Amino acid sequence: MNDKPIISGKGRYHLKYRGTECLNCGHPLDLSDRYCPNCSQANSTKKISLKDYVDEFFGTLIAYDARLFRTLSTLLIRPGKITRNYIDGKRISFTNPFRFLLSLAIIYFLMINFTGNFSKLDKYAVQDFSAVEDVISELTIDPANEEEVVLSQKIDSLKKAVNYDTYKERKRKRDSLLLLDPGAHLKKIDQGLLGDRFSAKHVLFTTLLKHDTIYDYQDIEQKYGFAETFENKMAFNIANGFLKLQKSPGSFLSTLISKLPFVVFFFLPVFTLFIWLVYIRKKYSYTDHLIFSFHNTALLFILLIISYLIDSVFKTNSNWIFLMIFSTYLFAAMRNFYGQSIFKTIVKYLFLNTIFFILAIFSTVILFTGNIITF
Repeated sequence: MNDKPIISGKGRYHLKYRGTECLNCGHPLDLSDRYCPNCSQANSTKKISLKDYVDEFFGTLIAYDARLFRTLSTLLIRPGKITRNYIDGKRISFTNPFRFLLSLAIIYFLMINFTGNFSKLDKYAVQDFSAVEDVISELTIDPANEEEVVLSQKIDSLKKAVNYDTYKERKRKRDSLLLLDPGAHLKKIDQGLLGDRFSAKHVLFTTLLKHDTIYDYQDIEQKYGFAETFENKMAFNIANGFLKLQKSPGSFLSTLISKLPFVVFFFLPVFTLFIWLVYIRKKYSYTDHLIFSFHNTALLFILLIISYLIDSVFKTNSNWIFLMIFSTYLFAAMRNFYGQSIFKTIVKYLFLNTIFFILAIFSTVILFTGNIITF
């Protein structure tokens, strides 16, 4: 019902244009009905003109701006108050917390993506480790140049310390055996345990990708006759993703950041389970706790956006200031919304923040792994 157009009683919403049957769902209407009680469409039989479109657009825009301003002012000035009002049924005055948070998250990560200039990281990419190995092996030293002689001695001592020659010879033999008959090598790998299999397949696919022209797993299937199993495709995607990460770290980071807004909305419902457990004796439902999480996370993104703009303009680092502000705000919001003593709020505040960081690390690992597989 919150998405109804603003009815002024004028134009196509005048009383003379009202009908007795909804044009959208056919539900019976009275002339006094401004909206259909069944589908919420405005009760008007007048054909829409260009003026009507313009009036509705600005009417809806002004109404949304008013709700947005009220949401921002209440959220910033009165911690925890907006959530209490929202779950008490006073919702028409505020923006939808889910859409509000999603919009802020997208704005923040888009700002980082478009102004971060991650493409410059690609110039530091490692294109091929074998080229570095060749340079080390074929390095020629001028005996008359004392600096080159010292460098050569250091390289030789380092090579002996890490058994470089042995490593290179073993790597050359391993790659030769893999490339000689990849199909037979894969069959041999499949006889081992799962952990060993996956590691060996990662090495196999990495070697094939480095030494052959392969774009996707179908090329592997057609060229070497590999079976199309989940395990094989997963090992191939991870090997391919790591090689692309080495070649294009900036593009990888940009892709990773673009997925963060959606990760937030998988992360928060899980975190809210812990809030619900901590406050299980309270009268609030899981959804109430989720709305509380949405509102506070929205405030966090507002502060991050402000901090990012300040840092971009004044070339400073204000993150710690705004994180301190958010930490204080979150404590006040928990105290005001749940109405418990300072001691209980401190204990639960520390516990929930610990859970938050553990879940954040776990989510980051999953996101990184998923981005490697799909990159």
